[in-house]
Amino acid sequence: MLFKKKIDVVSIGDTATDAFIRIKDAHVHCALDKTACELCFGFGDKIPYESVTVVPGVGNSANAAVAMSRLGLTTSFISNVGDDGFGKECIETLEHVGVGTRYMLKHKGIPTSYHYILWYDNERTILTRHEDYKYTLPSFPEPRWMYLSSLGAGAKEFHNDVAQYLLEHKNVKLAFQPGTFQIKLGAAALKNIYERTEVFVCNLEEAQKILETQENDAKKLIDMLRTKGPKIVVITDGPQGAYAGDGTKTYYMAAYPDERPAFERTGAGDAFASTLVTFLIKGKTLAEALKLAPINSASVVQKIGSQAGLLDEKGILEWLAKAPEGYGSKEI
Repeated sequence: MLFKKKIDVVSIGDTATDAFIRIKDAHVHCALDKTACELCFGFGDKIPYESVTVVPGVGNSANAAVAMSRLGLTTSFISNVGDDGFGKECIETLEHVGVGTRYMLKHKGIPTSYHYILWYDNERTILTRHEDYKYTLPSFPEPRWMYLSSLGAGAKEFHNDVAQYLLEHKNVKLAFQPGTFQIKLGAAALKNIYERTEVFVCNLEEAQKILETQENDAKKLIDMLRTKGPKIVVITDGPQGAYAGDGTKTYYMAAYPDERPAFERTGAGDAFASTLVTFLIKGKTLAEALKLAPINSASVVQKIGSQAGLLDEKGILEWLAKAPEGYGSKEI
C-alpha cells in the first residue's frame, strides 16, 4: 500500500497467526492466594476440543496498527514474516483493514510465526514461538509517531537502530508498550528507548518486573517508571482498571462497566494502549483519552481474538453515550 499523505503512526513489532483451540475438559488449580494458577488436563490422555479459530496478522504491534487504523489514523507496519502461505495471509489481512504493509519483510527459508492458544473459559494460555528473523529497520517516510512493542529475543541490537532513528528524527514521538523479551532486557539495556518515550504502557506485574520491586502501589510505580525517561506512564490492572500519570497529575480509570462477562480476553491490553495513544494523537487530554481506552478493551473481549472487536471512533462514542453517570477518570 502506497501512502499519499503523511503517516500518522509507524508500528514496529512481531506478527503471527493465532490458532484458538477451545477446550472444556480441563481444570484450573490455583495457589491459595490466587497469585498463580495452572491449567491442567490428563497427561497422555486424548483431550477433546470444541473448535479451532485461526486469526492471522496479530501481535501487540499489529493489533495496535489495526486499532489505530480503525480509529482513523494512517498507519504503517514494520514486521517480519516468512515467505509462505501464512506470511501472505498476514499481509493480506492487515492490508484489508487499512494498515500499510510495504515495510513488512519476507524471509525465505524461515516460517511465519504461529501461536497456539489454549482457550479455557474466558482465559487463554498461549504457546508462542518467535521465529529467528534478522531484524532490520527499512527506510520509510517520517511519521508523526512510532509505536514499539513486542519483538523476539534476536532483536536486542535492533533496538539500537530504533533509538538511532529517533535521535535523528526528533519530531517523531514514541509510544512504547514493552513485550516479554523487552521486559526481560530491563530498563537499563533499553535506556535510549525509555528516555525517548512519550507514552509508556504496561500492566502492574510488568512494571514490578521492569523495576525489580515488590511495590504494588500504581501511583508509586508510575513515578518510578517516569524516572527512566517516559513523559506519560500508564499502568493497567486488568478488570481493576488503569492508572496514568504525566508528572503533574495522576489518574485512576475504572474498567468500562459492561454487564456481559468477557467471552475471550486476548488483546484487551493492546486495545487499551493503542486506543489511548490514538486519542492523545488526536489532541485529547490524558484524562479524556483514559475515558475512551477502556471501551475498546470491553468490546474486544466480547469477540474471539485481538482484532475482531476493535471499534471505530463512532462506535466508541456510542458506547460512551451509554456509560453510567460518573464514568470517567479520577485524579488521585
